[in-house]
Amino acid sequence: MGGWFLPSFLPYPAPNRLPNFSFPPARLPAPCPPRWWLLLSLLLLGAAPGPRRGAAFYLPGLAPVNFCEDEKKSDECKAEIELFVNRLDSVESVLPYEYTAFDFCQASEGKRPSENLGQVLFGERIEPSPYKFTFKKEETCKLVCTKTYHTEKAEDKQKLEFLKKSMLLNYQHHWIVDNMPVTWCYDVEDGQRFCNPGFPIGCYITDKGHAKDACVINSEFHERDTFYIFNHVDIKIYYHVVETGSMGARLVAAKLEPKSFKHTHIDKPDCSGPPMDISNKASGEIKVAYTYSISFEEEKNIRWASRWDYILESMPHTHIQWFSIMNSLVIVLFLSGMVAMIMLRTLHKDIARYNQMDSTEDAQEEFGWKLVHGDIFRPPRKGMLLSVFLGSGTQILIMTFVTLFFACLGFLSPLMPLLFSPAAFGGEKWKTNVLLTSFLCPGIVFADFFIMNLILWGEGSSAAIEHPVRTNQIPRQIPEQSFYTKPLPGIIMGGILPFGCIFIQLFFILNSIWSHQMYYMFGFLFLVFIILVITCSEATILLCYFHLCAEDYHWQWRSFLTSGFTAVYFLIYAIHYFFSKLQITGTASTILYFGYTMIMVLIFFLFTGTIGFFACFWFVTKIYSVVKVD
Repeated sequence: MGGWFLPSFLPYPAPNRLPNFSFPPARLPAPCPPRWWLLLSLLLLGAAPGPRRGAAFYLPGLAPVNFCEDEKKSDECKAEIELFVNRLDSVESVLPYEYTAFDFCQASEGKRPSENLGQVLFGERIEPSPYKFTFKKEETCKLVCTKTYHTEKAEDKQKLEFLKKSMLLNYQHHWIVDNMPVTWCYDVEDGQRFCNPGFPIGCYITDKGHAKDACVINSEFHERDTFYIFNHVDIKIYYHVVETGSMGARLVAAKLEPKSFKHTHIDKPDCSGPPMDISNKASGEIKVAYTYSISFEEEKNIRWASRWDYILESMPHTHIQWFSIMNSLVIVLFLSGMVAMIMLRTLHKDIARYNQMDSTEDAQEEFGWKLVHGDIFRPPRKGMLLSVFLGSGTQILIMTFVTLFFACLGFLSPLMPLLFSPAAFGGEKWKTNVLLTSFLCPGIVFADFFIMNLILWGEGSSAAIEHPVRTNQIPRQIPEQSFYTKPLPGIIMGGILPFGCIFIQLFFILNSIWSHQMYYMFGFLFLVFIILVITCSEATILLCYFHLCAEDYHWQWRSFLTSGFTAVYFLIYAIHYFFSKLQITGTASTILYFGYTMIMVLIFFLFTGTIGFFACFWFVTKIYSVVKVD
């Protein structure tokens, strides 16, 4: 069973699509909320411990823990190692389930850790487990529990069918030791070794004898129309001795290898015999004994602060990230050149020519964007709706920048989200907290600025917000527009270049959400964020100038929709991703996928639209403030 070579489809990247398979109808346990990372990354801030000892700052629950042998344990050095279990998920389904929804071994005692709000929204359900270890105390084939199913009993049959369906959909365990995922490392293509922060419940051999998912790892898995459950795990914990020697050791990795044993003697298992198979047509009594083996190994080359590296380094596609950045930079340079040409040459000549028109006869010969100076700041139709969109988009923009900035400084953990609110301290009224967090401080700041601006406006101060030109009472008639200056073509073209900057990065983000892969390249993401802001701004300014030259002064909604249309391309790509990359099956999972996708598209629409509007607002204010207007 050691040294397996697994094809690239298992399970990262995602496994092949499974065949249709029917079970007798059964009432399944209620799923816990799905995990939607991109949506919450706008709101959630996490923390990863710093690399230095002593003076390092650690958030509660994330400080290093020291472990010693049982005879040396103290308040500062623990001997017992707790293993926690998290919710189970699958790339075949959007529905994650709590560990307790399955008929696995349950902890007889132990306090369930209270999740913070971020973990709850992510669908995290962390439970104590029956797996208890003592530091440096090795165990071999230790029995945890035995589950017995009588197929003639309706309750047992329902539990067994739910277990089969979960194996069919390749549901994955997620175990945690010392705030670190317990990983399953295996060989993939090109001699690479991938470390998966989860491992499957089991696997299935089709009625045609085709091995699906993890069943390819063992030639003994060959019975047709049969499930094989991984009821044994070999766990190895790696530790690093603290430099002082008096503080014990710190855990730097936890790895396991799932196995399947029928166990010749269930009461005294020896981890021998054929694999634990459950035929799809099995009847009578079925017993499943769950066991584990635990060993410890000192690792001198890995320190506690860098213990995530072996997981992150096993993830491929870093070179594609650089390609994404270079692709985006080329687009930015192209747009910057276009905008610079307009600003430094065409626009400069326009302003100089307009300012030289002093006579009445010249003034009557005005042309281009100066002609609409009396209408350029005319309030748009549905202005209230646009204001609401801009207010929401501004909050999203600021929170995205702050989150990514702190992520680049190392304050965003790949594993555990943390919302900056009292809910993280065990508060129960989290709904009230979310509402107050959303409205209290923004409302106070808005009221403060509104009152101050009223005072400044009343006193005639230049600090009050006012437009550089007056608005005419009678709206100017807009001349007939050519095809490329009409609203719709410009809006459609405006979103192409911004989307071209992000579509590669979008692939990794969607993988993180729906394929349950870790996302950790926040430096790349921050650069792409900056490039996206620049690209949206420059594309909108470019099209805004063309429309003003065509004497069309309805720029407010158009600027918002031009860059906001990037979200439509996002939606098209998400649909393509669903059909070409995912193996999601079932009506409920499909509805949930597109439901959450629409939420993300809306947020992205507000985000990019706000960028385009304020870029165009700055541009319009700038050019009309330097031209002489009677």
